[in-house]
Amino acid sequence: MEILREARESDLPGIIELYKQLNPEENSCREEKLKPIWKDIINNYKNIRYFVIETGEGVIAATCNITVIPNLTWGGRPLSVIENVVTLEDYRKRGYGKKVIAGAVDFAKRNNCYKVMFLSNSKRTEAHKFYENLGFNSRDKIGFFMYLPDHDGTAMGVAG
Repeated sequence: MEILREARESDLPGIIELYKQLNPEENSCREEKLKPIWKDIINNYKNIRYFVIETGEGVIAATCNITVIPNLTWGGRPLSVIENVVTLEDYRKRGYGKKVIAGAVDFAKRNNCYKVMFLSNSKRTEAHKFYENLGFNSRDKIGFFMYLPDHDGTAMGVAG
């Protein structure tokens, strides 16, 4: 039986495996580089949460993260951003993505957010239908973003 829960420090290797499927062309998912960042997120950022589905066999099969951002509009209610929604290929079509997103949305509700938003790769039309079926709206807003170069000046250039 799978369980939805907030990620723990020990979940980093499983989350890294998920991210390798999310962005296969990205090669920066090295545990030794990410471990101090992960520890900092887990221990110091109350407004960031990672949700995971753990299978009965102990596999981290799906994840997403959410950040709650303080805000001066909407009566001071915060907004939230979901990122990095991914399910291991062998575990797809089992409702795991829906469950991690539900965990993130519940976190946003508990934090009195007035909206939850995220971006999805424009080519992932099947995913767009999935998000719309969960109640997300893609008609009222247009998302914009830009990739920024790393400190060494190289651009990521990764489609996300």
